[in-house]
Amino acid sequence: MAGKKTLKSKVAFDLPVNTASALCYVLGWMSGLVFLLVEKTNVKVRFHAMQSMMFFGGLTLLSFVPVIGWILSPFVMILGFVVWLMAVYKAYNGEDFELPVVGKLAKDQLKKMK
Repeated sequence: MAGKKTLKSKVAFDLPVNTASALCYVLGWMSGLVFLLVEKTNVKVRFHAMQSMMFFGGLTLLSFVPVIGWILSPFVMILGFVVWLMAVYKAYNGEDFELPVVGKLAKDQLKKMK
């Protein structure tokens, strides 16, 4: 199976795929952006990077909306924390998961970037 990337193969920053995938979520949209810019070949890492950017970037933008964003901010923070924990855990364990709505958008956006 030469050429097939597995969880043991190395990607950006000479990291294993599962570690890089999990790190895409660690600093929210910022770490997603870094991995999207650095990792050019591994589809799995690029997907997690794009999904992280879209989800956490969306939450960040929502919190800046006057009045509504400020009122919803505590709930957005709790939601963000729960999703953050789940995403890091699942990505590190190599599970293929898509967040509702954002996962499909991330896949579509990556197809456009090829």
